[in-house]
Amino acid sequence: MPARDVYHQAVRHALIKEGWKITHDPYTFAFGLRNLFVDLGAEWPLAAERQGRKIAVEIKSFGGYSEVHDLEIAIGQFSLYREMIALKEPERKLYLAVSDTAYASIFSEPIGQLALEKFHIALMVFDPAQEMIVTWSD
Repeated sequence: MPARDVYHQAVRHALIKEGWKITHDPYTFAFGLRNLFVDLGAEWPLAAERQGRKIAVEIKSFGGYSEVHDLEIAIGQFSLYREMIALKEPERKLYLAVSDTAYASIFSEPIGQLALEKFHIALMVFDPAQEMIVTWSD
């Protein structure tokens, strides 16, 4: 099993604070001969508007030597996981979780905006210090 992202607990706590029930930590699924590990799986058990909603969350810290390289890795992983989850569990939506700092940096630049739009990345922005979700974008 891969190592957890530095923000794993902050995202987990943020989801719980918002009312999500963590169902998988990690969300593991087999595809062919391979096992894949998405950081978290969660369900929204309350409130009629979101009842039964299921998500998977892949957390990225963007703390490497290059934010562009981190973006390339995140896009590839997100795209691969999204397609595999769609085949295995189509009612579950995948989100890429990034800190508010990463969002204000690489994702506010043209390269980040292009990636979000062209690769159809559903984004969850969180504040790691407050352990809260700042915004969701589909």
